[in-house]
Amino acid sequence: MRAHLRQHIEQIVALTDEEFDFVDSHFVLRDFKKHQFAVQEGNEVDMEFFVLEGLLKSTFLSQDGKEHILQFSMENWWVTDYQAFHFRQKATLNIECIEKVSVLGISYENKEKLCREMHKMEHFFRIKNNSGYIGLQQRILSFLTSDAKTRYNQLLVKYPGLYQRIPKTLLASYLGVSRETLSRL
Repeated sequence: MRAHLRQHIEQIVALTDEEFDFVDSHFVLRDFKKHQFAVQEGNEVDMEFFVLEGLLKSTFLSQDGKEHILQFSMENWWVTDYQAFHFRQKATLNIECIEKVSVLGISYENKEKLCREMHKMEHFFRIKNNSGYIGLQQRILSFLTSDAKTRYNQLLVKYPGLYQRIPKTLLASYLGVSRETLSRL
């Protein structure tokens, strides 16, 4: 499973065996059951996760009790409550496993150490953070400028396998439509 991490990193930077062993020593393997929380609102956020296997959803619970889905995270994605992780605050998001999940987790301290001691990893994480920011920006712009059918088609094109893995009620919530509207799409 750790080979997945190496392949993922080496899409951006090349590592020697010794360098990868050093990187790998900063991660811990964690397994979660379906419906288990990797991050729970109100708790400390001590890890950023690289998804090896499985599917998670990141949600925000509004004051009126409505769950808003910010993102789904699948294999080769990074996920955490980034605000809480970086600012050492309590989580405002829930990150729940939709399927059984295996991740490699890295603590804030280990990530900072790795970036400080290894320029290649600082470069890697900068590229990944920029990609994540771009994806978030595209999602926001899609909500501002596109109708539900367009957002649905964009999702199918961008993440074709995701549709089969997510319950339709969650997919509808992610797209900002009712279950009935999703069925019509």
